[in-house]
Amino acid sequence: MGQVFDTIRKAIEAGGKTRYRLSKETGIDQAQLSRLMGGKEGVSVENLERLAEALGLEIVIRPRTIEGKAEKRTVKHGKRD
Repeated sequence: MGQVFDTIRKAIEAGGKTRYRLSKETGIDQAQLSRLMGGKEGVSVENLERLAEALGLEIVIRPRTIEGKAEKRTVKHGKRD
């Protein structure tokens, strides 16, 4: 998740919105935003979605690729093979 948080931090820095404004738009406490920016705390998926929306970002989850091919994953009884 390090890359995700790095992307969010960079978007916050580049976006020109204050933490106060982001806090008001997202409902996330300013102190939590400060800890996120300092790398001391992560965010929940719900708050990640709120931040992405406020920053004009899209969250995309896709299969991991290995040498240009999608990695095959199978699930049996709730466990990956």
